[in-house]
Amino acid sequence: MRYKDIEYTLTRSRRKTASLHVERDGGVSLIVPEALPQEKIEAVLEAKRLWIYRGQAEWRDRNAARVSREFVNGEGFLYLGRSYRLQWVEALDVPLVLKDGRFLLRRGQDGRPSGDPAEVFKEFYRAKGKVRIGQRVALYQPKVGVTARAVRVMELGHRWASCSADGALNFHWKCMMAPMTVLDYVVVHELAHLLHPRHDTEFWNCVDRVLPDFRERRDWLRVNGAGMGV
Repeated sequence: MRYKDIEYTLTRSRRKTASLHVERDGGVSLIVPEALPQEKIEAVLEAKRLWIYRGQAEWRDRNAARVSREFVNGEGFLYLGRSYRLQWVEALDVPLVLKDGRFLLRRGQDGRPSGDPAEVFKEFYRAKGKVRIGQRVALYQPKVGVTARAVRVMELGHRWASCSADGALNFHWKCMMAPMTVLDYVVVHELAHLLHPRHDTEFWNCVDRVLPDFRERRDWLRVNGAGMGV
């Protein structure tokens, strides 16, 4: 949809208030109550025009730092904030393993990959995330004062994480490329949403109570997030 010079996607839900986001691809998404009239929607966009401009400008700056990785020996891939060099090997029982400071990726005797390397890496991050993120959620739940119904690691498009209405937390597999301090911020952020759905003062006070340095962790993600991918 379009309002003047602002392209946006609109979702209507049972929520009582409007929620506006500049997504990780630079797009604008707006979630509004089911019965909110179009003129009210446009009023929200108009009121947030400068905020949208700033968010999209930040996205362009971050996107300039995007990294294009190739699946060749010596290429660096991130895991929990550190970069590890890739090495293709033949004698390997699993498709991918992090061992002795290197990512070892299996290939066949003919020298060809035994599968799509990008999908192999994604599955590695998903598998590791199910364990590690689950542990961090368990650690921070009592600190926030909530209990998540479920924890899932998946492809989330341009979001790092999401919180569903039924209390389930979803995390992008790319979170496993961030340092632990940043991963913890994403975890606490979503746990806080179980108490406070909106990014209002109460929400940020909740995050601040658990992670007083959350701003530095959030800024790291904003600056470096574009470089996280396979």
